[in-house]
Amino acid sequence: MRLYLYVAALAGLALPALAQEVPIQQTIQQQLDAFNARDISKAWTYASPNIKGVFGTPDQFGEMVEKVYPMVWRHDAVRMLELRTVAGNLWQRVMITDAGGRTYLLDYMMVETPDGWQINAVQLLPQQGVGA
Repeated sequence: MRLYLYVAALAGLALPALAQEVPIQQTIQQQLDAFNARDISKAWTYASPNIKGVFGTPDQFGEMVEKVYPMVWRHDAVRMLELRTVAGNLWQRVMITDAGGRTYLLDYMMVETPDGWQINAVQLLPQQGVGA
C-alpha cells in the first residue's frame, strides 16, 4: 500500500511539469515551422511582449533570427530535450540540425502570457568538444 501511495504521489508531482511541457514544446515547434515556411508574421506571434518590445516589428525580428540563429531560420530536424526550471524561469532545451547536417543545442526561456506560452529568450549553447 505504501508503494502505491509513493508512486501516486510521484505521478502527481510530474503532472504539472508534463502539463506545461506539451504546450511549451508546441509553441517552440510552431515558431520553428513558421521560420522554415518564411512566415515571419506567424513566427512573431510566438515571441513574448519583451521580445516584441526589443525588435519592434516582425521584419526586424526575422532579420535578427536569420543572421544570429541561421540554424533556427532553416533547419532539417528538431528534437525537444529536457524542460527545467532555472532561477524561477522555465527553459526548454532543443536540439536542432541545420540544413548542412550540423547539430546545435539551444535553450528557450518560456513565459506564460494571456496569449499562452511564448518565447522570451533563446541561448545558443557552446558546442561540446570544440576548442583548443
